[in-house]
Amino acid sequence: MRTDGRAYNEARPVKIETDFVRTAAGSCLISTGNTRVICTASVEESLPAWRKASGLGWVTAEYAMLPASTGTRKKRDGVSKDGRGVEIQRLIGRSIRQAVDMRLLGPRTITLDCDVLEADGGTRTASITGAMVALTCAVDRLLKEGKLKVSPIVHQIAAVSVGIVDDVPCLDLCYQEDSRAQVDMNCVINERGEFVELQGTGEGRAFSAGELATLTAYGQQGVKALQETQREALGDRAAVIGTRPVLVAATANPFKLRELQQIFREYYTVVSMHDVGFTDEIEETADTFAGNAALKAQAVLKATGLPAVADDSGLAVDALGGAPGVFSARYCGHHGDDEANNDLLLERMRGITDRSAAYRCAIALARPGKTLVAEGACPGRILQERQGTGGFGYDPLFLYEPLNKTFAEITAEEKNAISHRAQACARLLEMLREEGK
Repeated sequence: MRTDGRAYNEARPVKIETDFVRTAAGSCLISTGNTRVICTASVEESLPAWRKASGLGWVTAEYAMLPASTGTRKKRDGVSKDGRGVEIQRLIGRSIRQAVDMRLLGPRTITLDCDVLEADGGTRTASITGAMVALTCAVDRLLKEGKLKVSPIVHQIAAVSVGIVDDVPCLDLCYQEDSRAQVDMNCVINERGEFVELQGTGEGRAFSAGELATLTAYGQQGVKALQETQREALGDRAAVIGTRPVLVAATANPFKLRELQQIFREYYTVVSMHDVGFTDEIEETADTFAGNAALKAQAVLKATGLPAVADDSGLAVDALGGAPGVFSARYCGHHGDDEANNDLLLERMRGITDRSAAYRCAIALARPGKTLVAEGACPGRILQERQGTGGFGYDPLFLYEPLNKTFAEITAEEKNAISHRAQACARLLEMLREEGK
């Protein structure tokens, strides 16, 4: 048995108390056995000088042991920290940065301060586990304040120590074990069981591949339990960890954005290009819907580094030779004037009996090295006067005959089930599923 009576693969009791420091953007007190660490997250709406031109956010960490945290008084850090403290805070920063998509964090800095109140082994791993909680609390606050549109936390990180004591692999070493361990190792692991960092040293003797396998298995077991404790402590705030992948919609049209969010809601968190700082005008120079969709998606991907989705859609009227086609949004001569576009369409359809038309859409998903394009169409008829007040574009004139309603009269749910955009998106999702097989 171990010095404190635990089984060799048994971790010490863990407790995490969130919001321990009210003045911090996020905080917790983490206790692992007799080791206790206060972890706080502070947010600054600025970046270090060397980071400013990148457009990326930054996460960094500082670590300190308070004077009475050990059996004998530890001197406070002066202008320069002791080497051990510098090494540990770099480890904390490296580890937690693996949890964050810096593109989504935006031009701000989050500093994680880890201050050890009481040290009984495993202070660095407890600091990493607690810093993850403090970071999550801070991001949740930024989201609620509207300073972030989507969570930048893409992974859950926790850490635990393992080692070989008296020739036996052990999980979560206390100080008495750590001080005489033959092998000392720290495991930093994400929610997938993947290793972010593995620090292992044969301080008393070398260790075998079999012993390494046992130690890493203990580490994965210990981190899995720690991550459950993290989520329990966070409660509803845990929802900001590892959200669905972000997909940037290359549109400034709020109606299109809502449709895309509804259609892709099971697969992606769809945000507008403005939410990730892309405000450039994209010139639609292609002569097909598919060409324009690919052009827009690729432009946003190139600028942001994030997967991007773009559609180009419009109305094709048979009697007008497919017009207004790719010029649908600017049919009247300038972009986005729905009323003027509808008036011009009615004028050009005056006296024409063949009112058949179709909404057509091409949607492109651009990722590094590959762009997928899918198309869809929804047939209908052009009315002689507007009906309904919903929708956008030519919806008040476009009659969907199976429902005997215009697109301006049906609900958003009905439209998303039958529209040209919904059909194109369904084909795109099918292409993605085929890729995954």
